[in-house]
Amino acid sequence: MSLHLYLVPAGALDGIREGDVVVLDGPEGRHAATVKRTQPGERLRLADGAGRVVTGEVVSVEKDRLSLRAETVEDQPESSPRFVLVQALAKGDRDDQAIEAATELGVDEVVPWQAGRSIVQWRGERGEKARGKWDAVLVAATKQSRRARRPALAQTATTADLVRRIEAGATAYVLHEDATEPLAALAAEQLPADGDVLVIVGPEGGVAPEELEALRAAGGRVVRLGDTVLRSSSAGPAALAVLCAASRWR
Repeated sequence: MSLHLYLVPAGALDGIREGDVVVLDGPEGRHAATVKRTQPGERLRLADGAGRVVTGEVVSVEKDRLSLRAETVEDQPESSPRFVLVQALAKGDRDDQAIEAATELGVDEVVPWQAGRSIVQWRGERGEKARGKWDAVLVAATKQSRRARRPALAQTATTADLVRRIEAGATAYVLHEDATEPLAALAAEQLPADGDVLVIVGPEGGVAPEELEALRAAGGRVVRLGDTVLRSSSAGPAALAVLCAASRWR
């Protein structure tokens, strides 16, 4: 069984070397010591969410913190190409489900998309609360999947923002049920070696025709996954699995 992984604040592992004692405190330390009842002698991993991972043995446990001695210190590089899920805002918890599964599959960045047909609107205090929920989902899924790097959470994007990103050089695959070009074939033959690869998923009502045309005109490829229609919660993760199978999982 893989070791438990806990996320520490950015920079907390800077300068750590093998043999150093590292303190895990705050909410994560409290969870490890009180909820998980971690005992001295157990081994676990600490990650800063930016690629640095310390594996070590717990040497002491207090009420809301623990200390471990670093056995190994690793710096895992960022993946290339970077997989970016552009997830249209959806009602209920479907977008939460999508970004959770995408994190488990190794997505590098998540972009909330305020699509034309999105029923949900991220504005003001409500928008900040929703964004905080997405961030919490990404953190929890990062720990569950034992990732050294957590996905970046981008600012909420409009269709114009996506167009600019594609025109700047990002590869983009727009999922659409009426498309004829299969993503699996493109991923196997034309997946770039570096840069950003965007997987764009529309809301429940689909991508509006004018948005689809704008994304296509900017250079986006309109693709399908298969013969069935997937929900907004499953389309993105399914597409990421196709991309991973063509690259990272070989």
